[in-house]
Amino acid sequence: MESVGKPACASLHAMSNRILQNVKQMGRLNAGLYLLGRVLRAVSRERWELYKYQFLAQAVVAEPLCRGRGKNIAVRQCFQAADLPPAYPRPGAVLDARYGQGALSLAAIKDGELSGFLWLSPDGYQEDEVRARYRLASPQSCWDFDVWVRPEDRLGLTFARLWEEANLLLRARAVRWSCSRISAFNAASLGAHGAIGTVGLGSALFLRCGRWQWMLASLAPYIHLSRHPASFPLLSFDTGALPQHPSMEPSCRTLKPSKPSSRVPSG
Repeated sequence: MESVGKPACASLHAMSNRILQNVKQMGRLNAGLYLLGRVLRAVSRERWELYKYQFLAQAVVAEPLCRGRGKNIAVRQCFQAADLPPAYPRPGAVLDARYGQGALSLAAIKDGELSGFLWLSPDGYQEDEVRARYRLASPQSCWDFDVWVRPEDRLGLTFARLWEEANLLLRARAVRWSCSRISAFNAASLGAHGAIGTVGLGSALFLRCGRWQWMLASLAPYIHLSRHPASFPLLSFDTGALPQHPSMEPSCRTLKPSKPSSRVPSG
């Protein structure tokens, strides 16, 4: 019996440590909401979903993030689905919707395989996880979303290389701030973005119950009820009031993002 009890105690101890770590990383409120969401999802047989987003602005900087490292990671622009590397982990319908909004993907290639990617949209974004539309009030801002790095490369330079090349591309287009939404339940993603500098723009809580959706946000329209897919809140973000970032001097690298055949150099 003693040999059976020890693994059980060790498992409970490990679970307790994970819970305490999540609370520490997310904060008590977000950790509580995360657990509530898990319960709602379970008891409703996945008909109820709870999401909390943090909205952030990240300055487009001139300084290289990798400082010459990571040259074995090539980053290229993908203007259409045909440009994406094989085994791209997103459904075709999702990709069509994104390209239909004018979005662009940057793909990081390491040793001939997809190592990570991120997406950029110049005019805002129609959210594909909940019903919401994000609008950008300033022409000197863009929206970034779906930043993904394969698990074995998450401690490497893929994330930094993606943003290094994204900064070059955005500076060439006179973009000063890139806005995004990050799940408040994803402490790792919040930490990664925080490490390269972000400014908070607000937050929103979404509860989806079948076809109905409730939103409670820290920015207008603050409260919204959606009863069908064509109904969604419009959240506007204006980076014009944010301070000018000091490192926006003209780039010494020449990019021509408007041509479909162009590619961001790998460094």
